[in-house]
Amino acid sequence: MKASMKVLGSQELLSVAVNPVTNTVTLGDDEASLADLQIDNPVTGTIYGTLLNYKGELESLGDAVYDKPYSSPPNAPVLYIKPANTFNRNGGLIPMPEGIPALEIGAALGLVIGKKAVALDEKNALTYVAGYTIVNDISVPHDSVYRPAVQHKARDGFCSIGPWIIERDEVQNPDDLALRVFINEKLQQENSTVNLIRPISRLLADVTEFMTLNPGDVLLVGVPEQAPLVQIGDKIRIEIEGIGNLENIIVDEKEAKWRGLL
Repeated sequence: MKASMKVLGSQELLSVAVNPVTNTVTLGDDEASLADLQIDNPVTGTIYGTLLNYKGELESLGDAVYDKPYSSPPNAPVLYIKPANTFNRNGGLIPMPEGIPALEIGAALGLVIGKKAVALDEKNALTYVAGYTIVNDISVPHDSVYRPAVQHKARDGFCSIGPWIIERDEVQNPDDLALRVFINEKLQQENSTVNLIRPISRLLADVTEFMTLNPGDVLLVGVPEQAPLVQIGDKIRIEIEGIGNLENIIVDEKEAKWRGLL
């Protein structure tokens, strides 16, 4: 499959052929495993997350969606930003802050924008997508979805991205992709983008009705309900059908900084 990836230490995206099942890259006549390559986060723009876009996620709130301040389910996309300090990469270490007992995994399909997107028509919205990537939207567990959760979602290293960007035309139907999360090789979460409240074209149209998405920006389609919790030492693998695998390890933030690993 055609994809773009970035070698660690380089600023340029490379066009490569990849196998999202085996997580390998074809380099000339050779096939290399990602485990043998040092690759960087392939994204340079702003990352926008979407809350409450999986049917089960909204249903799990129950009557809480009728509480103040909104008193009803959302009628427009609920967005937040993962700033640049959160950016991490495939194989990168995710720091567990001191005093936090567990972190929440946020497995998300990322839509990488290919051209300036303003007030898109749902019928041609996908043509503004350059490709797809995997994002691990890490959070400190918290209850409220209404107030800005900056201290819970915007800590250093809390947004792992990659391992590459699969070109749009290589994915036949992004609204029907299986998603799985493995913790220490054990399956802990399984869902599909078929369960999105706003399918991808609709989400793009609704978001660009009130804001511009620029080339290189990434829009996360949402995070499924029942997000797995992880602790120090846990190994995470997020698999999205046709996109690949994104792997990371949770480490003690204080110890990793002391050892110069972060």
